[in-house]
Parts: sequence; C-alpha cells; structure tokens
Amino acid sequence: MQSRQSIIEIFSTFVQFDGDRFGYWATERKLRRSIQSCLQQTLKDTTENFWVLYWYKFFQVSETKFLAQQHLTAYLQEPCYWISQRTAANLVSNQYKLSDCFQIAIGEVDQVLQGFNPGYSSSLKSYASIVFSNVIRETLRQMREVDICTNWGLLRKTSQKRLHESLRNAGLSSETISAYIWAWQCFKTLYVPRKVGNSRQLSAPDEQIWQVMAQAYNAQTSQKVNPQTLETWLINSAKAVRRYLYPTVGSLNISPDSDDSRELVNGLPGTEQESLIAEIVAQEEAQTRNFQQVEVKQVLETAIHQLEPQGQKILQLYYSQQLNQDTIARQMEIKQYTVSRRLTKAKEILLRSLAKWSQDSLHISVTTDVLISMSAVIEEWLHDYYRVFPN
Repeated sequence: MQSRQSIIEIFSTFVQFDGDRFGYWATERKLRRSIQSCLQQTLKDTTENFWVLYWYKFFQVSETKFLAQQHLTAYLQEPCYWISQRTAANLVSNQYKLSDCFQIAIGEVDQVLQGFNPGYSSSLKSYASIVFSNVIRETLRQMREVDICTNWGLLRKTSQKRLHESLRNAGLSSETISAYIWAWQCFKTLYVPRKVGNSRQLSAPDEQIWQVMAQAYNAQTSQKVNPQTLETWLINSAKAVRRYLYPTVGSLNISPDSDDSRELVNGLPGTEQESLIAEIVAQEEAQTRNFQQVEVKQVLETAIHQLEPQGQKILQLYYSQQLNQDTIARQMEIKQYTVSRRLTKAKEILLRSLAKWSQDSLHISVTTDVLISMSAVIEEWLHDYYRVFPN
C-alpha cells in the first residue's frame, strides 16, 4: 500500500481494491474541497493529529457529524487495511477475504468515534485498530454461526428480542411482526427435535407438527392461518434474522449525496475567525490531554509493577510476544485456565487503578459506559507499552 503524504490526501481519499489487494487511493472531491477550505483558514504547518481532534470535535455536533465522520473515515483507512490484512492472513477458511474484512471494519467507524476518548487514548489510529480487530473477529464468528444453521436451527437459537429487532429492521408493520412472533413462539414450544445433538442442522417440522402449530396459533389469535402460511412466515423470519446478523456490507467510502453541486464544506458552522479561535482552543486542549496521558501512563505502569511476578510474566508473553493462552500455559508449565484467570485479574487491577485516578484527578463519575471505554483504552495501552518495552 502506498502511504499518503499530505493532509489533503489523508482526510479525503479512500482505499480502492483491485481484486483482493490494494489498488489505488480514490479521492472524494467534496471532502478534498472541504479540507482545502479549512487549510486556508488555519495557521500553516498544522499536524495530522490537530486535524483528527478538529474533526472529532465537529463529530460531536449533529449538524456536522456526517462531514466529520467522512473525513475521519478517510483518515482511518490505513489502520483498517492493515488490521484487515493481518486478520485475513490468519483465517483458516478462505471464505472471507481481505476486502471482506476491510468492509466489515470500516462500517463500524461510528462505533470507533463514539468510544474514542482523546483524554485517555494515545491516538485515534491505535484505538481504532483495537476496535476494528474485535469487530472483524466477532462478525466473522457470527457469520459462521449464521452460515452453518438451517432456517429451523437458526430460529431455535434466536431469542424473541433478536427476532423482534430483525423483523423491525426488515421494515415490517407492527401487526405483521406480532403475527410472526406468535408463529415463532408456537414453533419454539411445539417443535422439539427428536435427535439430541447439534441443533444447527435441524430439519423442517413434519406435516403433523405443522398442523399442531397451526391449531395452536389459531387458538391464540382471531386471525386463522393454515400450516403453509405459518411455514412461509417462519422462513421469512429466518431470512430477516440472517439479514440482521449478516448484513450486506456497504462502503462508507462514497458519499451518499451524488449531487456534486452541494459542497460538504457548507455544513461547517462559523466563520474564518471562529475557525482560528477553535484552533487555539484545540491546541490548549491538546496540551491538557498530553499531560493527562503522561499521568495515565504513570498510573498503569505503577499498577503493572505492583502485580505479582507471574501476572507480569503472563502480560509480557501475551502482549509482547503475542502468544496465545495455551502456548503461555505450556511455557510456564501451568494450566490454561490459570493463564486466563491471571490475565483477567491483571486487567481488573489496571482498570481499578485507572478508574480511581479518574475519580480523584478528573472527578469523573465511573459508570458502566466509562468502564467499558477504559477497558478498551487499557487494551490499547498494553499493546503499545509492550511494543516499546518488550521485556
């Protein structure tokens, strides 16, 4: 992959694939004009990180959220590409390619930006790499689960909440959704597989079961249906669940507005003077963030040094040498579940240390969402820390 050099390229171009490999950088003209206009209003020699924070700030505002997301999606093309390449290379199956992994990950830019906290994370790219990696792995796991299930196996494994979300996502009316869910409840209650074992390959109910399900459905509702209608509804439900769990991945690399007459830069609020003021504020905030990041580093390093030697060794092997838990267990002559417990305990200690520092120094109320964000930050920090200090 050719690296991008200028600020304009970094925030306005997108990866285009040639088959399953990098082809070229495609320029989105509206984004190019947007960043060019902004560069003309700011001081010279602004850094890449300055523009990351600049657009991240506009991402918080509903009027400019889409524009900022597009610029930051362009910015995150490289980490998304490299994480996708690494993941695809390690897949046992050849079913999912580099380009598949890339589109899965880049579609979750909003998740990256929602969870990113400049006060904790060293960089947006580092944080995004962690999220992209997790998203790809979880999506591929989910895809595989969906792929190998029959319609009937999938419906038995699906919860009512997931089914309702899937049907609503399919755009069905409330009345139709209610009918489908009633049919599904009859199916779940009355169709008990005769063979004990893997329910993924469950076959369709026989004619007698369909008759019983239709009678049960008709007894509960005023709408009378036959077995064939129930079967159609359940097949449609299974299709809706598959589409919901395994959506067609659309590229965020193309602006949905095809009318080139509309300038995306028009979405930016304020005047040139306000832009310059925003720049000064951003620089001051950056200094504060740098100071906070130094303190976060000290807090986490202190917590690591206070861990028992075995916990420190496991962290080093896991993050520096990137060994899996089974390999670590064999090398240290302990059980795999011991490695898992020590790894979890070490992360919990780091999380508690960071949470306490946040409460004492930043006066942050530690909610569940904050803890989730902190956990992702710690994961990112550990990868960076053991890359710099492998031993």
